[in-house]
Amino acid sequence: MNILEEIQNCPVKWKELGEVCEIVRGNGLQKKDFVDEGIPCIHYGQIYTYYSSYVYKTKSFVSISLSEKLKKAQTGDIIVATTSENIEDVGKSIVWLGDGDVCIGGHSCIIKTNENPKYINYYMQSIFFQKQKEKQVIGTKVIELYPKNLSKIKIPIPPLEIQEKIVQILDKMTEYVTELTSELTSELTSRKKQYSYYRDKLLSFEDEVYQVEWKTLGEVARFNYGYTDKAKETGDIRFIRITDIDENGYLKSNDKKYISLTEESRNYLVKHGDLLMARTGATYGKTLFIDTAETSAYASFLIKITPSEKLNSRYYWHFSKSELYWKQANNLVSKAGQPQFNANSLKNVKIPIPSLEIQSRIVQVLDNFDMVCNDLNIGLPKEIELRQKQYEYFREKLLTFVAEGEYTDSTVQYRQDIIRLLNWVFGPIRVKLGQVISLQRGKRLVRNQLTTSGSFPVYQNSLTPLGYYTEANRVKNTSFVICAGAAGEIGYCDTDFWAADDVYTLETSDNISDKFMYYVLLSKQDRLKSQVRKASIPRLSKDAIDKMTFYLPSITEQERIVSILDHFNTLTNSLSEGLPKEIELRQKQYEYWREQLLTFTR
Repeated sequence: MNILEEIQNCPVKWKELGEVCEIVRGNGLQKKDFVDEGIPCIHYGQIYTYYSSYVYKTKSFVSISLSEKLKKAQTGDIIVATTSENIEDVGKSIVWLGDGDVCIGGHSCIIKTNENPKYINYYMQSIFFQKQKEKQVIGTKVIELYPKNLSKIKIPIPPLEIQEKIVQILDKMTEYVTELTSELTSELTSRKKQYSYYRDKLLSFEDEVYQVEWKTLGEVARFNYGYTDKAKETGDIRFIRITDIDENGYLKSNDKKYISLTEESRNYLVKHGDLLMARTGATYGKTLFIDTAETSAYASFLIKITPSEKLNSRYYWHFSKSELYWKQANNLVSKAGQPQFNANSLKNVKIPIPSLEIQSRIVQVLDNFDMVCNDLNIGLPKEIELRQKQYEYFREKLLTFVAEGEYTDSTVQYRQDIIRLLNWVFGPIRVKLGQVISLQRGKRLVRNQLTTSGSFPVYQNSLTPLGYYTEANRVKNTSFVICAGAAGEIGYCDTDFWAADDVYTLETSDNISDKFMYYVLLSKQDRLKSQVRKASIPRLSKDAIDKMTFYLPSITEQERIVSILDHFNTLTNSLSEGLPKEIELRQKQYEYWREQLLTFTR
């Protein structure tokens, strides 16, 4: 019985929090009371701004004299923030797992319980708890969840052993998501650095790879100042302000403001592809690329940059994020009081102007980097978001006590999108098989279920069919690896077949050719066979196959390689009678070209 079935079938009592917990209100403690060293303390605001689920050490301390007046949580107690400016943060909880007691202040409370505190803490993060919480809070600008109201919220109480199992699983998921998010965030940072490096490299023209003219921006663009009006919550058209430019140079979708559409404001409308630059304040020099069709006008602290026919606007937008641009902007800006970067300064920025064709190519490359780094519908930001959603989904599954089915991880599609982009920019990329291919193990059949002839061959522990079966569990044109017996043998079946439990088949995506992977596996067969565990029955692990590395070119290049190798195969097989020497030579020629075609120089 799996854990979800155990949960579904275990006895569960729904009780009010006050029935299974003692709730102690905190007192005192303000930020001004913090000292560099002393007794550990937790301020209510830190619960939802700094700490995660479990706390072992505090970031703040109070004096010994003040600590004697404050309420204290003991190891294993839950600490809850009872005040916030929004409903999401009020009721946020943590478990104190540090050595010794920790002081808490007002606007928070301590929950003491004989149940598993980690289990209760997890349940307090669930949507079911949140829905009940919304009915118990009071206030508008400042939201309060009084301990007496908190105690009325009902929670499911399964047996302690089930609570412990739930906690163990969610702890592992939390650790996994935290680690993965950290890794992906690090990867995203690296990608952004890589993007910045290639952007600056492409736009420096320091090696004079292309013929390029250097012009001042005033020679290749004209400038217009924005419209002065009072931004309102409602109106006819959006009013773009300097605060509407996000960190990546795009238009923010939140906190929109509006103005009326008049004959005068109509002169300040923007369209897709227009460029706006912040000319004052902390964001001076930041350039916005308009990527929306929403009818909008731009405010007076913005300058509209209209490139001439020699300058691609998207090319200039990428240039405006480069080190070369910012060195000039920082030298040209007037910093007396509020920074000012007006048209008289902007026009003096020098910009390299290659041909429009080269500008277009540079835009294509940098747009792909920008998409991988910043587009929330693809790449690493989406991967992080989906992993967090996966964790939250599983947490809810465990805490609802109802099994709804198997979770399907949709991130594979996004990973394929990244690979497709990297193929476009870099050509062949080095990957591990498990990163791009899903290995599916077959299903066992016994001999008395098989016949000596039939429609569907059954592959078990060699490339010779074990027999035939009335059904197929794999479609034609599928590659497979024998993982026991003749472990390491590589097969490809051009008819539907049955894969038994000693066979792993390759499940590929749209941008990976199954036949290409068959040839890749053949080229790596010696390596795979060296990983076979020698025993009474030789075995090859799934992990060994997943970790196999190879160069993955674009799907077009894969198909070209397959076509060539298929042709060699045909030539080799057609000479199978009467010309043994020719067969040997063709086979060697085929193996040589297979290795050459599948070895990519980086």
